[in-house]
Amino acid sequence: QVQLIESGGGSVQAGGSLRLSCTASGDTFSTYAMGWFHQAPGKEREFVAVNRRSGGSTFYADSVKGRFTISRDNAKNTVYLQMNSLKPEDTAVYYCVGGRGIIQSSLGRASAYGSWGQGTQVTVSS
Repeated sequence: QVQLIESGGGSVQAGGSLRLSCTASGDTFSTYAMGWFHQAPGKEREFVAVNRRSGGSTFYADSVKGRFTISRDNAKNTVYLQMNSLKPEDTAVYYCVGGRGIIQSSLGRASAYGSWGQGTQVTVSS
């Protein structure tokens, strides 16, 4: 499994933008589906976005469609989450995830991913 390190979290006012980065090491990055989950206080981890693998399709949670964009740079072993038009309800710890051999119907399930980053806090104030 890849090891993942996130960066780029912080505090921003509603309507602002942040870009999260996640750098992988330890395995062939291009063969992994890479994605993001978030967890707000007192809530379960929720799916945000995933890119299936290099050149593959992307999927988003309905709550972030049109505002967030996931992308990857295989040369840098890095996946990004560009977050625009942020809302207070986006406040959470964001986790980078990686996995292989995940069927499409399971891409939104946290249990499908074998690699998790340590998490980075995103706080959006109104």
